[in-house]
Amino acid sequence: MPRVVGIDPGTMSFDFFGLDDDDIILDTSIPTKQIASDPESVIGLIEHADPELILGPSGYGIKLKGITEITPEDLFLMSLVKDGDKKSILGMRRFIETLKKHDLPVCFIPGVIHLPTVPAYRKINRIDMGTPDKLCCCALAIRDQATRCGIGYDRTSFISLEMGFAHTAAIAVDAGKVVDGIGGTSGGIGFLSMGAIDAELAYLLQGFYKEFVTSRGASFLAGGCAGGTGSIMPEDLAMHDDARHALIEGAVKNVLALLSSVTPDEVLLSGRLSGIPQIREELTERLERFSPVRMLEGFPGAVVAKESAQGAALIAEGLLHGTYTDIVKVMGIRQSRGTVLDYVPHDVVSLSPVARFMA
Repeated sequence: MPRVVGIDPGTMSFDFFGLDDDDIILDTSIPTKQIASDPESVIGLIEHADPELILGPSGYGIKLKGITEITPEDLFLMSLVKDGDKKSILGMRRFIETLKKHDLPVCFIPGVIHLPTVPAYRKINRIDMGTPDKLCCCALAIRDQATRCGIGYDRTSFISLEMGFAHTAAIAVDAGKVVDGIGGTSGGIGFLSMGAIDAELAYLLQGFYKEFVTSRGASFLAGGCAGGTGSIMPEDLAMHDDARHALIEGAVKNVLALLSSVTPDEVLLSGRLSGIPQIREELTERLERFSPVRMLEGFPGAVVAKESAQGAALIAEGLLHGTYTDIVKVMGIRQSRGTVLDYVPHDVVSLSPVARFMA
């Protein structure tokens, strides 16, 4: 069976998860700061796993593509950082370049908006409907529900609610296909992310730096520093009612919005914040009025790597026609197409500096 590695590029850590069939060959986490400053430091770890395919950090996503095919346009589309922004993509760029230098077998995958299973009308004026790491959680959830219920992948139906360290996102799955999604920058606030904002506020701001997007979330509401957590950690939200309620209610609203697109059999929770008892209990109590709720279960024996890293390895295995080929097939990942900018107004795309990448 194929040996594969999935990478989850998180805000606080990069998680690495490897599979050989269903045997775990890699399960670890490295601080994001370490990888940004010294990407060479993890190459030995990856090479030791001897993978036939690695699912790399895909940012906002591109259509399915190998590392040798990556262009400057792809790097822009994966990061969506404009020239002159003080938020650097050096970490992602350096890591990708390091993977390429070592001739590692890496591929990059789409986000929700690239999938043909999502109707075009739901994509209008949208960019972030769920990033590739959230899509990886969905792949793991399809396996989880199908295994738990003894059904085919094409009969799974759920809403995946992922509450990560930075963002909160929700994705709707019907008959094994992703049909809708609300990404971390287009829905309720996350722990770091401010989520969606009023268009009138966007107008008054007259533009802002990239890091502003991840500097006004629940942590900031609870007294943390803008642009960072300061002394506030997710576990501290129990002592900050407004911040916690805003976070939880935003997540609930994400799920309720997706009920217009799917009638799920259950809501599956994942991400660091869903592991905090008070947050999980409040979420469950509010959501169970509409659907059964439970925690997403990963691979037996997985201890360190988050669900998205496990799902990334699962997709990589499926792309090599292994055990999970049918999950990749039902999700339509090979049929991904377009870019994250295909459904925004043309006059926005034509503006510099975006235009030079999209010409």
